Amino acid sequence: MDIKKLLFATQFEELWFDALQSLLDLRKASLNHVVFLNVIEREKVTMRRGAGYQKKEEIKLREKANIRFIDWAENLFEQGMEVGVYIVVGNLASQVISAAEKEAVDLIVIGRERKGKIERMLMGSDLTEIVHRTGKPVLVYKYAPETGGPLERPFERPMLSTDFSSASRRAVDYLMPLNDVVQHVDVIHVVSEKELAGTSAMAVQKTRKESRNKLDEMCDLLEAAGIEARSHVYIGETVEQIEKAARECGATMIITGTSGRGGLAERLLGSVPKELSEKSAFPTLFVPPENL
Repeated sequence: MDIKKLLFATQFEELWFDALQSLLDLRKASLNHVVFLNVIEREKVTMRRGAGYQKKEEIKLREKANIRFIDWAENLFEQGMEVGVYIVVGNLASQVISAAEKEAVDLIVIGRERKGKIERMLMGSDLTEIVHRTGKPVLVYKYAPETGGPLERPFERPMLSTDFSSASRRAVDYLMPLNDVVQHVDVIHVVSEKELAGTSAMAVQKTRKESRNKLDEMCDLLEAAGIEARSHVYIGETVEQIEKAARECGATMIITGTSGRGGLAERLLGSVPKELSEKSAFPTLFVPPENL
């Protein structure tokens, strides 16, 4: 799958043009069109104490967004790229999903979730809704914690965390056309300690070997596409080990597949993608299964 068109959804509080610039290496892999999206959430244009909807406030926010997007678009035009713009009022997740489908984008880029923990529990996660309803890969962009600035090339050394699901295998397919951008991929699988509880040392080694063989098959596909790859098996709590592995491997991004589960179950039980989006210091790319 080529990345020809990208949806860059920003609230101007967590994601700026420098983040997009760090992703323009994707032009080597056919990126030539960026669609900007700013969603003005209704609570920002609705006054308290019964004053109702404030049209003047909406117009002001639209104009501020338009001024920023004009400047950003001019920069991209100078580089020979196509640009589209949406400035809309509504629910963030719904508007991202709508724009992604209308524009048939290949990648959605959004900032880190801004809702608090209690708000996410009561209302759900925008990221969860986007990932489970679009079927599009979603990159949650995060600035480097050390500098507060963007990474130079987030796609240069990604780490793929796999549970051998169809979504994880689709992530391999997603990476293969990026051989002019991606230099190296570390492919890891985390085995939980619960899976190994009560088993013999021989059984543990058998599990490790079976996982390693599956990982090596994925690495072989990447190597055949011209991308250097290496496999690793970790043992422990999934999110903790993924974060540890990313640091040890010098990764610039974490990539993982997502399941079809969402809604109340995910709010109450949690999920690896949800935890990574909230807790990880690394940009995180979520790839849904093919049939979502």
